[in-house]
Amino acid sequence: MHKKLPPTSASLQRIGFNPRWKGKGSEDVAQKHPISELISQLQSSFVQSKACGFLAGCGILLRVALEQADLLNQTCFGSPIITTYEDAHWFELSLEEAFYLYHSLSCLMIVSKNQCVKDSDKIWELMKSKKELFPLSCKAYHHLRAKNWIVRSGIQYGVNFVAYCHHPSLVHSEYAVIVVDTYDDKKARLLVWPDLHATVRLEGGVAKTLLVLHIKKKCYPEVSISCLKHYTVEEQIVTRWNPERCRENKRLVQAV
Repeated sequence: MHKKLPPTSASLQRIGFNPRWKGKGSEDVAQKHPISELISQLQSSFVQSKACGFLAGCGILLRVALEQADLLNQTCFGSPIITTYEDAHWFELSLEEAFYLYHSLSCLMIVSKNQCVKDSDKIWELMKSKKELFPLSCKAYHHLRAKNWIVRSGIQYGVNFVAYCHHPSLVHSEYAVIVVDTYDDKKARLLVWPDLHATVRLEGGVAKTLLVLHIKKKCYPEVSISCLKHYTVEEQIVTRWNPERCRENKRLVQAV
């Protein structure tokens, strides 16, 4: 069963949304510490300290203070790196996470080859050179983060991302997210029935709803960061139809 939703709807907030909290009191903790407020604190702290990330391979290395490390953990940006230095806290950010902090929150500077890259288009080219489908994954990541979803890698579930309504220690992920280029069928997922069927069965087996994000580029070239504002995102929820469900009152059906 497919539910097609308008690109700018708040659909993820209201369709089939029933968080599975991990323990007693988890919901209360989440309500006391909204993700939006935590991200605002992280943004303010990074701006004041002039946070700087170093491009290394297909990720960004970031050294932060203890307070910032705590905020990064609470907002689920990056993965902590264990070191022998007690006064230094290192994190590795994905390209999408780093670009979100740089472009959307304007709180992170990027360094490549020992030089701070100030030109946005140059950073865009650096990110694209590291990941072929970066423009698509970047747009999808920004789309979900803008709605205050926690977004993590979905590789263990065979998808691009998984989305949480709050920190993973408090709640199970709600959505398994696949990103699709509307105008490029060669690299798209879910085009054949076996792939669609297997994916829906897999996500259903781990109690997640399959969310497909269709990215519409509208023929804008990817040579500049400005292309992102022209891309639109259409959300599509895909679920299995349960034949035991009845759309009418069961008593009425039995009476007939």
